[in-house]
Amino acid sequence: MAKELKELTPRGENYSQWYQDLVIKADLAENSAVRGCMVIKPYGYAIWEKIQRTLDDMFKETGHQNAYFPLLIPKSFLSREADHVEGFAKECAVVTHYRLKNAADGSGVVVDPAAKLEEELVIRPTSETIIWNTYRNWIHSYRDLPVLVNQWANVMRWEMRTRLFLRTAEFLWQEGHTAHATRAEAEEETRRILDIYATFAEKYMALPVVRGLKTASERFAGALETYCIEAMMQDGKALQAGTSHFLGQNFGKAFDVTFIDREGKTDYAWATSWGVSTRLIGALIMAHSDDNGLVLPPLLAPMQVVIIPIYRSEAQLAQISEKAVAIAANLKALGITVKYDDADNRKPGWKFAEYELKGIPVRLAMGGRDLENNTIEVMRRDTLEKETVTCDGIEKYVQTLLDEIQQNIFRKAFDARETRTITVDSYDEFKAKIEEGHFILAHWDGTEETEERVKHETKATIRCIPLEGDRTPGECMVTGRPSPQRVLFARAY
Repeated sequence: MAKELKELTPRGENYSQWYQDLVIKADLAENSAVRGCMVIKPYGYAIWEKIQRTLDDMFKETGHQNAYFPLLIPKSFLSREADHVEGFAKECAVVTHYRLKNAADGSGVVVDPAAKLEEELVIRPTSETIIWNTYRNWIHSYRDLPVLVNQWANVMRWEMRTRLFLRTAEFLWQEGHTAHATRAEAEEETRRILDIYATFAEKYMALPVVRGLKTASERFAGALETYCIEAMMQDGKALQAGTSHFLGQNFGKAFDVTFIDREGKTDYAWATSWGVSTRLIGALIMAHSDDNGLVLPPLLAPMQVVIIPIYRSEAQLAQISEKAVAIAANLKALGITVKYDDADNRKPGWKFAEYELKGIPVRLAMGGRDLENNTIEVMRRDTLEKETVTCDGIEKYVQTLLDEIQQNIFRKAFDARETRTITVDSYDEFKAKIEEGHFILAHWDGTEETEERVKHETKATIRCIPLEGDRTPGECMVTGRPSPQRVLFARAY
């Protein structure tokens, strides 16, 4: 195991390779036999389950319910909202036939030409169209509103360049789709979800985020406004960690979803949609982990504590186990997930390296001397610091330590972002600083031409128009034209 850790490419040498190595070596995921798709392994999926369970509770606390809609969408549905189809047309996988048959020459199976579908079906890249076609049957009066629905599902977006968790052809996500009686209610919903995402990112992922609005060219296809949270990775690049879209009445009109309002008039329903995906696991890795492996915030770690015995005889193991099992039971009673690893097929040193690689927040080790002294060794994964403490009250000590680790991981990420967030006024300085890996706050004249020029010349994009912070007017760093406020530029994943 120590040898495997040495083979983990250092971040400073090749950050991209370090990420790939870590995903594989920590047993999170691997590439599949299907090009562009991944297999999420049990440990990686356990992290996703923690994310899913936490967010699901947050959605339900605000009145949302889960449902499920078909994977296959009639091609004609995507044609009904012009911007929407244009935004996704190049990413769609299309089902054209419904049957295979044996080849006449015995070489295997082939598509049966007689089984061509009357209308092709698209594997969902997102579900607005199929859901709003369904809402037409659900919504008739203002009394039927709001409809607050979320679905946990997989989607397919045909990607040519893929990277595990960050960008794959098929990925897992949640997608919320809500319908409202008024514009104000829909806009309030959009901001409510943005706040949920930001709270989740900062409280549970220990990931500081910038809340903002996307520019017109970066909006979700078919949206009037797209809100987002943007996070900085350790290499200074941005990662979009969640989006919430105000769709106006576009989908209500496209699918004829009308209702009778309180005044007895007919109106189209107002819509939102919002989602986060398994790329959040990629964000966790890239924001917090180090050259020794994963660093997981305790609130999302599949296992928060591991206890490892170090013994010379079976009799000694029996004594250590008695104490360790009792400690584990007390930790579990406090709601802490814990594993007592007394398996005899691996040596303690191998186990130490494995759990360090997998980012277990707290490691407890007990040996013969600890048994005599009523002590136990505690190591925290975020700093790799060790100390020997008494077993009396160890459970409360660990509980406090887990809270401290969660806060420290956030503080470290926050300080790193603050250090690498700078204000720039000239385009020449911008081009120099973007090479160093920064979040850059700069003035922009609001035109797509200037936005595209910066993207083409520097590979940096406007990540968002921040909702908080300095809104002092100024002059565009590129054109010198008036600018209402600074926007956030960065290179991004």
